Amino acid sequence: MTHIDDIGYGRQFHGWYDRLFPKDGMADLTAKKLASLHPDRRLGTLELGVGTGRIAIPLSRETGRVVGVDSSPEMLSALAQDAATTSADVDGVHGDIRTYTDDHQYGLVYCVCGTLSMLLDPADQQRAVSRAADRLAPGGILVVETHNKPGILALHEGQRRTTYFVPYPEPGTGLQTHSTLAPERDLWHCSHIWFEADGTSRVGTEMSRLTAPEEVDAYAAAAGLTPEGRYGDWNSAPYTPQGAMFVSVYRKDA
Repeated sequence: MTHIDDIGYGRQFHGWYDRLFPKDGMADLTAKKLASLHPDRRLGTLELGVGTGRIAIPLSRETGRVVGVDSSPEMLSALAQDAATTSADVDGVHGDIRTYTDDHQYGLVYCVCGTLSMLLDPADQQRAVSRAADRLAPGGILVVETHNKPGILALHEGQRRTTYFVPYPEPGTGLQTHSTLAPERDLWHCSHIWFEADGTSRVGTEMSRLTAPEEVDAYAAAAGLTPEGRYGDWNSAPYTPQGAMFVSVYRKDA
């Protein structure tokens, strides 16, 4: 059996990941945008870093079967439960996005919600983008959404450490984040405290690589992909350096 490296993200956030990233209207908006970028739905769809299926499940209703790769058994277990409950055509695969391969070429491959930035080595980020390009059919589209380095630096206002709180729509809930930068190593460490309305809380930590859009462009170019567009969000708002995230779209030449 092939060993799959796993950083333990799913073990930390199992049972409350969907509280942080709910399967709501924003997930549906993301799925609809991805569906609109799909060049040929008959060729199928591949997600790198599928998690609990927040995007793959609604996207499967738009485009048909989605293959979703993730290194976390816990995330894949939650995905399987939700896919069965909703009768979604999503096939979760335990794998490493840096090395995953199969015998199919897809019309759309996507890697969203900061997954690429969780690879802390630029060489590993390049491997993941190159692997995505390998899985694309000629004329296929790769979509990458990840944290925006200049936006995260701006959030800290010149400080290495900051703390911020995001209230959620459900009364009494919210997320407090203690954020630490190591810009000399392009690293970003976050400790999260999730507050429930009943007074309970959960704690999780994550490490990301500060990744600039130009770096992703370079990875894509090295993998033989051509840029199609860059946006600040899933409403296709113009990209700005102050934004916390960016969405980049690339095409594999026919």
